[in-house]
Amino acid sequence: MGDYAFIEYAVRGAAAEITMNRPPVNAITKELAREVIDGYRRARIDDGVRAVILRSALDTVFSAGMDLRMARAVDGRGLRDFIEVFYFEMHEAQYRMGKPTIAAVTGHALAAGTTWAVSCDMIVAAEGVNFGYPEINVGVMPAMHLVHLPRQIGRHRAFEILFTGDPVPSAEMHRLGIVNHVVPKAEVLPKARAIAAKFAEKSPTAMRLMRDAWMRANDLDYRRNIENVVESMCLLRDHPDAQEALNAFVEHRAPKFKKG
Repeated sequence: MGDYAFIEYAVRGAAAEITMNRPPVNAITKELAREVIDGYRRARIDDGVRAVILRSALDTVFSAGMDLRMARAVDGRGLRDFIEVFYFEMHEAQYRMGKPTIAAVTGHALAAGTTWAVSCDMIVAAEGVNFGYPEINVGVMPAMHLVHLPRQIGRHRAFEILFTGDPVPSAEMHRLGIVNHVVPKAEVLPKARAIAAKFAEKSPTAMRLMRDAWMRANDLDYRRNIENVVESMCLLRDHPDAQEALNAFVEHRAPKFKKG
């Protein structure tokens, strides 16, 4: 613990702040994911930490999602290796945290970047930033959100967002109940810190037991359903359409899909 290439870990007051710093867009690799997860585990075992804030060091982006250079280079099995870390290890770390987690989103959060944010217990977002699920445009599948989003906002609205891939402004995410607070950019981190300080006033034992109960009550078959969707995600990655969509996106051209 402690020597990181892509995050900064610091304890400020009673809150651990995990700051992603992988320019230019915090593209997520296994290495970045593992460092964030290590930060979560580090915060969990520190009795002086009472809440966790996930944030970005970059000015205009929280995270633009999975590193597409990595995605182009791997097959379905390689994608599964990434998912084992980014989905399953990350969710397990969140599940076992015993302390509230807050995403402080001061820049755009797209694809797996949205996953980072919504995996936290609360989200504070800046005015004018976009969230989004553009995976369908690059030949991959927003596996977690096929499970998460319909439960939160309803099937029909979720279908439109996931299957168009259009960006969703933070104000709309707030209206849909996904984002807790939308504030001016300069106020995002102070707001997240104020919420963390309020959590720190509570009994740590009560907080841990109540959050554990919350996770058990709301997990249900959530993670198992994600595992089922991941099967389709990895199958899609091995289809020529997935490679064509990724290549077209990186090469800034329209994809040419074969019929059938």
